[in-house]
Amino acid sequence: MSTLALLLTQVVNALSQSALLFFLGVGLTLIFGIMRIVNFAHGALYMLGAFVGYSLAHWAGTFWLALVLAPLIVGAVGAAFELGILRRLYRRDASAFLLVTFGLALVVTEAVRLIWGPDALQVPAPKLFSGVVFLLGEPFPAYRLFLVAAGAVMAIAIWQALERTRLGLLIRATSQNAEMVHALGIDVNLVRSGVFGIGCGLAALGGVLAAPLVTASHAMASTVIIDAFVIVIIGGMGSFAGSLIGALLVGFVQVFGNYYLPDFALAFMYLLMLLVLVVRPGGLLGKEA
Repeated sequence: MSTLALLLTQVVNALSQSALLFFLGVGLTLIFGIMRIVNFAHGALYMLGAFVGYSLAHWAGTFWLALVLAPLIVGAVGAAFELGILRRLYRRDASAFLLVTFGLALVVTEAVRLIWGPDALQVPAPKLFSGVVFLLGEPFPAYRLFLVAAGAVMAIAIWQALERTRLGLLIRATSQNAEMVHALGIDVNLVRSGVFGIGCGLAALGGVLAAPLVTASHAMASTVIIDAFVIVIIGGMGSFAGSLIGALLVGFVQVFGNYYLPDFALAFMYLLMLLVLVVRPGGLLGKEA
């Protein structure tokens, strides 16, 4: 393999990894930006999306239905959790949210174990992207190219939704001054429930997309939750653009680190986070304290 071909394949690999990380990071960022809640259950909901996607894909015989319905189902679970439990805690100390979302992660993990069993489950990639394409004469999985495109499309769609729709206006206004939004007659609780559900649904979308690459397994939850927090810390808590930049940086560090110095790849990710915090304690695009 030529040096140029190797570099190109690694870059596309990194972009596909960044796309999966973006779905995690942006969901966590939206939830924190509106509700100031650090959702420790985010990784478990990512895993739940993969397992729900597995069942839907096998039941319907198509990956595309799973890709649409699994995020909606998990998002509804998240919204119901906010409505039934989190809403009762808004006047409590922030530590209450940490404990409750950590409890949700344990409940979701055990529920997945009881329903789907302890074994990893293979989710087949859609037939349209199950083959390979050639990049500078070298074979490359077509599904990873699809992930790059899906990540780009969703990033643009979320950005446009936040900037140009009424829902986006309500989300941005609530994140800046929830009391004023409430005074204008807007149901802030409904906005919070919707945002929590959307954030959980985005995590599940990432899980469904990741499943054909890594299988649906219980290890997904513990693996990705660390990546998600690193992304939002690097980009800045509550910043959409920061979550995108953080996902790109972490994705490239992971892919190139695992290829060239696999024993130090994890250390490189933490070193990147440390360097960002030294220069910008609030993250690249976060608000400084």
